[in-house]
Amino acid sequence: MGRVVMVTGVSRYLGGRFTQLLQADPDISRVIGVDVVPPKADLGDAEFVRADIRNPVIGKVIAQAEVDTVVHMAVLATPLDAGGRAMMKEINVIGTMQLLAACQKAPSVRKLVVKSSTAVYGSSPQDPALFTEDLEPNAMARSGYAKDSVEVEGYVRGFARRRPDVAVTTLRFANFVGPKVTTPLTSYFSLPVVPTVLGFDPRMQFVHERDGLEVLWRVTLGDHGGTFNIAGDGVVTLSQAIRRAGRPSIPLPQPAAPWIGQALRRLGIADFSSEQLRFLSYGRVVDTTRMKDVLGFTPRYSTREAFDDFVARQGLHGPLSADVVGAVEERVVDVLGSVTSRSGGTRTVISDA
Repeated sequence: MGRVVMVTGVSRYLGGRFTQLLQADPDISRVIGVDVVPPKADLGDAEFVRADIRNPVIGKVIAQAEVDTVVHMAVLATPLDAGGRAMMKEINVIGTMQLLAACQKAPSVRKLVVKSSTAVYGSSPQDPALFTEDLEPNAMARSGYAKDSVEVEGYVRGFARRRPDVAVTTLRFANFVGPKVTTPLTSYFSLPVVPTVLGFDPRMQFVHERDGLEVLWRVTLGDHGGTFNIAGDGVVTLSQAIRRAGRPSIPLPQPAAPWIGQALRRLGIADFSSEQLRFLSYGRVVDTTRMKDVLGFTPRYSTREAFDDFVARQGLHGPLSADVVGAVEERVVDVLGSVTSRSGGTRTVISDA
């Protein structure tokens, strides 16, 4: 008999896609996908169990199937996904507590993989240049997804102490981008006009959905326990990302930005919460040395390449896209060159790589 893997949160894109990928491994004999609603995508040969991880019945699912590996991907990032902030917190925090309680009682469980977020570090003007996995955040998250993620990781550490025989791996992902994944940040960059905070240009990191799924697959099948930051190499500033998406921006004074965020949330267009506002003001950059040295994983896409692929595959060719700007630059150079030739002067062109 091969391994039996249970994945939570399979109704969303990343959970469903990861469930599909696991089936290709010959060492895995059974894949069980769990969620409260059926997935829209086909899970292939995986078994779908309609169950709520907040309910103790999840323990029966683990026990009956003799699950040895649990991959927890059911932490929601926005209230829009959950039907409100109260429900979001209940799913994220209470759901994780019940899932871990079920794993603790199941002798068959030998591995736990948790999809977390670099949001646990928060965003503040006192942040270090790079967050390592051992650093505590300077400004503890007070609400939203970041606060939920901090609480989830606390319960995971408690589980690891109670079940030292279980290999526990926590992956803190930077913001996902890619051809198909939808997040608050991808919705933000897809706006016709992108609001920013006046006077701030934060540094950002991204992870391509393909790299994220690959590292999840590696740690699920491997033996590496611990906590790891996962992000593409390099950084981009917010202004650079907006230009690469071809979007015009509108800088807003910091006191006015929350009002715009509330309007966007009410319309269901994008999540522009206070937590998101702090990120769009101060940014966040993490160190990925442990990811490369311990996991032996180097993302195929850098931060910039991941964002460019998102822009290209989502068709975000706005009025200020790189192609349009490049064409204008070439035309200006040609015009200047012809003027210089007619005047008999010399021409010097300085290129910015």
